[in-house]
Amino acid sequence: MKTAEILQVRPSGLYCPAGDFYIDPWSSVRRAVITHAHSDHARWGSEQYLASDDSRTLLELRLGKGIKLETLPYGEKLIIGSAIVSFHPAGHILGSSQVRIEVEGRVALITGDYKLQNDPTCLPWEPVRCDLMVTESTFGLPVFRWPAMSEVVNDILKWWKANQAEGRASVLLGYAVGKSQRMIAELIEVSNQDAVNEMFIHGALIGPMAAYRAAGVNLPTLRSISEMPGKYDYSRAIIFAPPAAQSSPWMKRFPNASVAMASGWMAIRGTRRRRNVDRGFVVSDHVDWTDLAKAIELCNPTELWVTHGFSDVVARHQTELGRKSQPIITQFVGDDADVEPEESSAIAIPEQDIQA
Repeated sequence: MKTAEILQVRPSGLYCPAGDFYIDPWSSVRRAVITHAHSDHARWGSEQYLASDDSRTLLELRLGKGIKLETLPYGEKLIIGSAIVSFHPAGHILGSSQVRIEVEGRVALITGDYKLQNDPTCLPWEPVRCDLMVTESTFGLPVFRWPAMSEVVNDILKWWKANQAEGRASVLLGYAVGKSQRMIAELIEVSNQDAVNEMFIHGALIGPMAAYRAAGVNLPTLRSISEMPGKYDYSRAIIFAPPAAQSSPWMKRFPNASVAMASGWMAIRGTRRRRNVDRGFVVSDHVDWTDLAKAIELCNPTELWVTHGFSDVVARHQTELGRKSQPIITQFVGDDADVEPEESSAIAIPEQDIQA
């Protein structure tokens, strides 16, 4: 069986002809199989949706409770047409999944977004053996190698305590769905329980935090800035907010704040200065160069398709290693929204860091 008989790239996205469904379609389709609830993967307007059980609360928050949504536990198989479909943990955010499609004994795996680092707010990534692997490559360059999360969390904690000593609020910018919940959980784990009383969230995090708790993730109910009196003293506080909040009038509540950003792009020199933040912490919910190579090796596909990010570099490198590889066109931009999507292509990356 040829690869194109299992999976095709069409104008609406990745399509499985054997099951007549799309995976993370870019436009409205009859049946959409969804890897996770970030906006560039889960789009409104399809007739039917299929996703993992764990992603239900976030998908209903994103797309509305009126959508026709069917969910499956991880590992459970569903026959759609002549295709067998199952979801497997991707480790990206709550409910994030790799989609395994089997047709006549041949297996295609669509990773969606994923990471191999541990995350207390979602199940860890698991390798799935396959004939064809479709992988993201948001950070597919040798320069992107993530530090241990324990080290990063300790650095965030030291920054927060230093700001407290100076009477300054700490504003930590990170993606509202996934990254913020991960950082909150990690910080609570290493700090005392009283620290929860000094944690606050931007209004954009209210819904996602509730969706995580509804799915069974152990996260506290933090106070939203919108609920607080106008002259509240935030000098000991850490406030979690999406990157867009930095340039909004909302920031005027914290005139003396120290602002930091949690981002995989902080691994690149100059990003912190361009984003006008005091500190940059290297935190990403995507695989880095090392873990991308490890994931490919563990899944051991005969053929590799590479999407978004640095797909040309990764495909070329894997071809040089002897694996049949190619980049494919995508509308996904990667949701490590530490920089705006259009900015990522303008980041100055040294030539030696591009070469695999």
